[in-house]
Amino acid sequence: MITDPLDKLKEECGVVGIFGHPEAGRLAYLALHALQHRGQEGAGIASCDGELIRTQRGQGLVGEVFNEDSLTRLVGDRAIGHVRYSTAGGNSLRNVQPFTVSTRTGQVSVAHNGNLVNAKRIREELEERGSIFGTSSDTEVFLHLIAASHQPTFINRVVDALNRVQGAYSLALLTKEFLVAVRDPHGFRPLVLGELDGATIVASETCALDLLGGKYIREVEPGEMIIVDERGVSSLSPFPRRQPKSCIFEHIYFARPNSVVYGDSVYQTRHRHGQLLSQVLPVVADQVIPVPDSGTPAALGYAQASGIPFQQGLIRSHYVGRTFIEPSQKIRDFGVKLKLSPVASVIGGRRLVVVDDSLVRGTTSKKIVRVLREAGATEVHLRIASPPIKGSCFYGIDTPTQSELIAHENDLEAICDFVGADSLAYLPLDFLRRDLGARAERFCDACFSLDYPVDPDFDDPVNQLPLFNPDEPEA
Repeated sequence: MITDPLDKLKEECGVVGIFGHPEAGRLAYLALHALQHRGQEGAGIASCDGELIRTQRGQGLVGEVFNEDSLTRLVGDRAIGHVRYSTAGGNSLRNVQPFTVSTRTGQVSVAHNGNLVNAKRIREELEERGSIFGTSSDTEVFLHLIAASHQPTFINRVVDALNRVQGAYSLALLTKEFLVAVRDPHGFRPLVLGELDGATIVASETCALDLLGGKYIREVEPGEMIIVDERGVSSLSPFPRRQPKSCIFEHIYFARPNSVVYGDSVYQTRHRHGQLLSQVLPVVADQVIPVPDSGTPAALGYAQASGIPFQQGLIRSHYVGRTFIEPSQKIRDFGVKLKLSPVASVIGGRRLVVVDDSLVRGTTSKKIVRVLREAGATEVHLRIASPPIKGSCFYGIDTPTQSELIAHENDLEAICDFVGADSLAYLPLDFLRRDLGARAERFCDACFSLDYPVDPDFDDPVNQLPLFNPDEPEA
């Protein structure tokens, strides 16, 4: 068994919250389908009928975790849901969210997208005082801090707890009285507010609202807390103000193209990046082809700006899971071929510009170049619609060690030689920032610039999980 060979950065997690709809649990289920791209290791929903919170969780895809019987049990007009990719804590059922606990003031459920850079230290402090943890996830720290707070109201206890943590969080919390949605003061991870038939919805992306037929109202602002109860919706800004630093990689890769993230269309942003990329190291070629699916909008933009025809030279299989069995007879580049099939009639005898959204360690790009040459390409010019990834992310994306990132210690020529392309070009960081204009300072680009808004603990190996299977061959 081998892991997914497409060495992309891994999606973080996705959250949804619904208050005031008689089928809140079922709507949460549908919303999680729309957010499935943000995590495929596990899914869960907690619903409440005003008295009792019921939780259903499981490992696997949303459609594998829930069925008619489990959804029927998720009664109530309020619910939160979560899809998981384990950026912190192991991949096991105990770490699948939402987490639901009973405290001295009642039940609380939480779903979290992000990563806390000081979770280990807080956990050790809590354990020294006698706290017992049931998971290895940093999310459980929130619940312990809420339960330990001596503030008089639930909302005050949440604020008290969040003032103790550092890092990235977009949270949905559920009690029998409240749905609370909150985004960290830097706004690292996205969170939006919407409405459906009088019900309030919060979700990681607008694509969840689109599937439900809901109305997009606005972003939840960095540092904002949305409180929903029987009286309606209210907003607080209870945290010290910080410079917003939203993750630029949401637009480059993570979010679905049909989403609006940080107020901008993801599709249009990627298309525009492809147009800008065509200005970097122009080349004479016969076809522009994307590495599907995430490279497609940028490839279309590149083709439009360059005048080189666009073609689908690689066809992606959507029926391959995160792992699969390799045949006993070793087949070179088996994993890539299983996921990406070359179209020989498009590729053969042609000079190709191959556009991808990002390049992590280069091993998959190397295999793709080789597959294209074997299919008859005479030249392969690789174009990456983002800057070189030089640093790890500590805010909820699985990029733990700089040594795994090919651009951290290698120059352009060395990377091009490694992947076997005829030429290689990235979208320069200054192009990316220029495209953002005056808003550039509102985005975190630490994975490109190494300028971290919140100091990570580089010596703490549990901040993130290993990005790659150590048993996976390098090429």
